[in-house]
Amino acid sequence: MSANARPKLAVYKFSSCDGCQLSLLNLGEDLLTLSGRVEIAFFLEATSRIVPGPYDIALVEGSVTTPEEIERIHRIREEANTVIALGTCAAIGGVQALRNFADAAEMARTVYPHPEYLDYLAKSTPLHEHIQVDYAIPGCPVNGHWVVQALLALLQGAPPRLPDTPLCMECKRQGVPCVVVAQGNPCMGPITRAGCGALCPSVGRGCFGCFGAYPQGQPQAWAQMALTHEQYPGEARLLARHIAGYDPLFRETMTALEDQPSEGGAR
Repeated sequence: MSANARPKLAVYKFSSCDGCQLSLLNLGEDLLTLSGRVEIAFFLEATSRIVPGPYDIALVEGSVTTPEEIERIHRIREEANTVIALGTCAAIGGVQALRNFADAAEMARTVYPHPEYLDYLAKSTPLHEHIQVDYAIPGCPVNGHWVVQALLALLQGAPPRLPDTPLCMECKRQGVPCVVVAQGNPCMGPITRAGCGALCPSVGRGCFGCFGAYPQGQPQAWAQMALTHEQYPGEARLLARHIAGYDPLFRETMTALEDQPSEGGAR
């Protein structure tokens, strides 16, 4: 950190929906408090004011999807002391990584009348596949309070710590009935990192895995449960390959789902 001034913070956007940056802006007073501790030197979503680097901390939203973004993420790494992957797209690959399970060129030909005008990579990948990432804060969108806590920890010289429990714990704490037991709905809660406040289960919908895999989760066990549950297998496959499907543990889940037929023989 800079010794004689507030640390300089930069916030960047790559291939993403801007939702994680909006989570920061929606913090209100907490963001104002943070701005008293750091100098927001680059954050185009919030202000056109730009303070030249180098920067002490860079928050990077979005995955790497174009050749230009490969060059840009390397430039950011060179001028930032600490790089934090902000949100599931930056940390894991996000929705864009769905292309990684198909032929991107064929998809482009199907969607666009002139795919030759596009400049894209065959895969959409998280930041850590291109540079050294110091910390990652998943979420779709990211939990803004997690970001503030991470930054305050860094300012105090401590490593950021994320909640280390599965989503099911949030449902239990909030008294949300288990959607698997009560409704038979597919839910990735047992293998997903907590952090969203049980947003989907609280309205009767199963977890989509937005915050990525819970590190101590058991994807093989979850897949086996999905395959033996009535009406589960088809939807479970879609869930496992959705928002955080490029997460290694979720890919393991998808492999387990594809390798075995369900009890009824459906694939």
